[in-house]
Amino acid sequence: MTGRILHISDLHLGRSTGSEPLAALRELIPGLDPEILVVTGDLTHRGRPAELERARELLESLGLPLLPVPGNHDIPYVFPTRFTRTREAWERVFATAQPVYFSDRLAIIGMNSVRPWRQQGGALESSQLDRLAPKLEGAQAGALRTVALHHHLAAPPWRAAHKRPVRKRDLVLQRLLSAGVELVLSGHIHQSAVAERREFEVVEHDQRSSIVLATAAGFGRPRPQRRGEAIGFNLYDSNPATISVATWCWTGDTFAEIGKRTFQRG
Repeated sequence: MTGRILHISDLHLGRSTGSEPLAALRELIPGLDPEILVVTGDLTHRGRPAELERARELLESLGLPLLPVPGNHDIPYVFPTRFTRTREAWERVFATAQPVYFSDRLAIIGMNSVRPWRQQGGALESSQLDRLAPKLEGAQAGALRTVALHHHLAAPPWRAAHKRPVRKRDLVLQRLLSAGVELVLSGHIHQSAVAERREFEVVEHDQRSSIVLATAAGFGRPRPQRRGEAIGFNLYDSNPATISVATWCWTGDTFAEIGKRTFQRG
């Protein structure tokens, strides 16, 4: 039994132009054969209804089941709408900011980490984390228990000094572990990064020690001074023993797999 997830993030439609990467991804999808497409936020640049509609249209054209979560650019930019109707446009287009997907192979919980008073940082409320374990109790035995949110838990430092991880990330990490989460998908920093908890934190006598934290490179370049940023996506494979993360990046005319890491489950 295997499960495969295609993960993209940070399209910034409305500011980012150029359709070549999306067209190239569309050509690759039959060979990659993912079960689902997960998009971890900043689908748009200003959260306008027309941008959100266009994002849904483009993503649905890829022909995969879709699980999107909002990013800080997917809520209204202007005051007071940003605070008074924060999720209204998003939920009109995508129905919910916290989608779920269950199959025999995968159990994916989308979580909304966007807060209108935090321009770059995000947070998960205790009530959201409280509901996580009960949701995952319905997963099939052996299904890869996955959480998707916009704001990262772990990432490399370059070009991201002003982009803080999710608030109280140590506590969030412990709650995710307690709920049985094995894989966390995020974006926000426009960089691909993969880490396993034990690579950065000493773990002793902890039966729930294994969790993989992965961010996808951005799929759009929102500002001229960031034209040097990589464009890419991640592809996740799981079987009863392992989780594999393959990183694909844009070469100028197509995508190429540039690296792969495999982690033990459990």
